[in-house]
Amino acid sequence: MEKIELELIALSHSVTQTQNYAVVLGEVEGKRRLPIVIGGFEAQAIAVVMERMNPNRPLTHDLFKNTLSAFSIDIREVIINDLVEGIFFSKIICDRDGDIMEIDSRTSDALAMAVRFNCPIYTYEFIMEGAGVIMDENEEGETARTSKISAGAPVSYEKYSTEELNKLLSKVIAEEDYEKAALIRDELNRRK
Repeated sequence: MEKIELELIALSHSVTQTQNYAVVLGEVEGKRRLPIVIGGFEAQAIAVVMERMNPNRPLTHDLFKNTLSAFSIDIREVIINDLVEGIFFSKIICDRDGDIMEIDSRTSDALAMAVRFNCPIYTYEFIMEGAGVIMDENEEGETARTSKISAGAPVSYEKYSTEELNKLLSKVIAEEDYEKAALIRDELNRRK
């Protein structure tokens, strides 16, 4: 079966499930998108890497990456390999000195590891046909302008000074509230 390469396009609150998030993957060579609903902890684990944050303590996925690296195990790729009754299944393909291993994984965890190892993400045509959506030109432009993290009722950080935002950013990172940290960082980047 031929693999289709995907890239992480966006991460936002899920429109359909208020306590969850949606990660949107897009075909590297195509217009189809694959939205996947994930939990808050996994969204946070992905957002930390996407926003280049450095938490005070390693998150669970950081611990797993550090453990694999300590044993000279590299993640070659992540494959979203099945879709059953709306649930995605994935495999993490690992390499240790040429010995290839496949590890079954929840898709959200596999994606959190893929961003840490900067490895490719793949799926198959039957999954894109079953769960993919085609973005038209207008929607695609809108997706590119959308913040990677949006926190329900938006909090406006425009009224804060840059100095106040930097202090607040340090505080929310120390509290491990990476969703607010991403919003604050977006506001700081907007001002640059």
